[in-house]
Amino acid sequence: MSWLLGSRFKATPPAEGGDGGEGIMGQPPAGSGSPGGGGGAAAVAAAAAAKKSAMEAYTFDSGALERAAQAAKELEKSAHAKQALELSKMQESTRQAELQTRAKEFEAAIEQMKLDTKRVEAEERRKTLAEETKQHQQRAQYQDQLTRRRYEDQLVQQQRQQEEQLRLQEESVKKQEAMRRATLERELELRAESDSRRAKAEQEAKGKVARANHDLTMSEIKLQAEERRKTILESISTASSAFGAGFQSFVSDWDKVMTAAAGVSVLAFGVYAARMGTGVAGRFVESRLGKPSLVRDTSRLSLTDAIRHPVLTARQRLVPRIAFWRKSWGAQDALSGVVLEPRLEERLRDIAIATRNTKQNRGVYRNVLMHGPPGTGKTLFAKKLAAHSSMDFAILTGGDVAPMGRDGVTAIHKVFDWASTSRRGLILFVDEADAFLRKRSSEHISEDLRAALNAFLYRTGDQSDKFMLVLASNTPEQFDWAVNDRLDEMVEFSLPGRDERERLVRLYFDKFILQPATGGGGSSAKRRLKIDQFDYGALCSKVADATQGMSGREIAKLAVAWQASAYASESGVLTEEMIMNKASIEFVNDAAQQHKQKVFWRDDREKAEFKSLRYRSPGLSAAEAATTPAPVTA
Repeated sequence: MSWLLGSRFKATPPAEGGDGGEGIMGQPPAGSGSPGGGGGAAAVAAAAAAKKSAMEAYTFDSGALERAAQAAKELEKSAHAKQALELSKMQESTRQAELQTRAKEFEAAIEQMKLDTKRVEAEERRKTLAEETKQHQQRAQYQDQLTRRRYEDQLVQQQRQQEEQLRLQEESVKKQEAMRRATLERELELRAESDSRRAKAEQEAKGKVARANHDLTMSEIKLQAEERRKTILESISTASSAFGAGFQSFVSDWDKVMTAAAGVSVLAFGVYAARMGTGVAGRFVESRLGKPSLVRDTSRLSLTDAIRHPVLTARQRLVPRIAFWRKSWGAQDALSGVVLEPRLEERLRDIAIATRNTKQNRGVYRNVLMHGPPGTGKTLFAKKLAAHSSMDFAILTGGDVAPMGRDGVTAIHKVFDWASTSRRGLILFVDEADAFLRKRSSEHISEDLRAALNAFLYRTGDQSDKFMLVLASNTPEQFDWAVNDRLDEMVEFSLPGRDERERLVRLYFDKFILQPATGGGGSSAKRRLKIDQFDYGALCSKVADATQGMSGREIAKLAVAWQASAYASESGVLTEEMIMNKASIEFVNDAAQQHKQKVFWRDDREKAEFKSLRYRSPGLSAAEAATTPAPVTA
């Protein structure tokens, strides 16, 4: 065994079937060694000696063999020789396993070193490639810079050559222009010399003729002057004698004097009477046939305007009115083109039918108040009602009464006198009526406005069969109680709902987009608006969802904004992206935000006015007015 021999050679295992004798290489037989464990101590000592000798590789000690033989003999004599042999075998196998494990670890370390080497080589290769790429890029940039610099130098050289050519051309043009000017100047000089010579010759010839005919001319002038003087003297003497004889006969006859005086008096009286009669007749015609100053717009034809400006009246008023009445005459539905809630449409349709039947039966008209947010269709319904009932309409604004001052009372009486002369019936639409029909008890209004309000109440005290009064207001709570007593119907126009908004979007999309695109808005030569292919119904639904809280007028402005965006584009084509991205969603959101801001401003203004009103009320302090809640508006 190697631990006994102290060498690096392996021991030969014992022969099978042995009886405990010595094995190969001097292996002691089993069962040898001293009793009591002396052989174990010898084995331990031998193992220590073997370990020590193993450290001295490739050395041979003869004494070790002797010691080993002695130890083997002692081990054979021991009672635990076999156990020691088994233990030594186990130690040897354990050492071999450790050596194998260490060999595998060495192999793994070698493989890891190979992997590290490959990784380092790959990293070095990658760095090399990166450096080569960087060098290539720098070389390409440098070549690009050289190319650009060469191109710039070529451009500069070409520019210099062009400048030089332009300079040479300019010099050539200047030389040619100078030669042309010199030629023209020479021609002008020669022509001037020729003209002066010709004029001088003509003057000399005329002078010779004038000197030859001077005596004859002077004699003719003298004869003409003498004849003219004699004719004038004879005319003066004849006129003087005739005037003197006539005046002498007129003064001597007193009847002629009295007749002349009476004729002059009658002539003066006739002139004065004609002037006064013309003024009275003009005022009567103006009150009956002319348009009052308070009326902003009317379907009645003004005779005064027609006489003063016939062509302009026919172009601006008569032709549009004829087309309007021809289009709407005999219409069975007064709400055509008006989009409202179903319940409101039903109520307004009942009012339109009742008004039409009242006009046909010559009954007494009922007064109507239409209140609600602006842009909800109040004025449009008033015009449709007039067209449906075959009546005229007149629109005036309440804000025009206050600036008139003392003339407001006269203007209001003129309006009602003019309305009473209508043969077809008149719908008198007062927009922003709360501007001058305010409460007289709680608000501070001027005396002129109070007098105008009293005149309005006086003329509307009884219902009329000549005109129908329609008031429109955004704040009906500001009306005087007497004004509310004159009203027979009160209709609230609220903001359109989701379905009404979709109908409005479809209506205005057809009016401002489809009709101009299909030729309904003008000739094809002037038409430029086109529409791209997209889902029209889905687009209208999206816009209807986005326009919550907006009025009909604001939706109409939205459609006009679409049209403007299409006209502003280069191709004139209205696309879905243009509507949704540029004009619809952003614009609708902005419009909705602006609408909310307007409502917020209105609420703040009404709260401030209510607080100031409460503060002005007797018996209320400023602190109480500040803590008083503001009225809730519809």
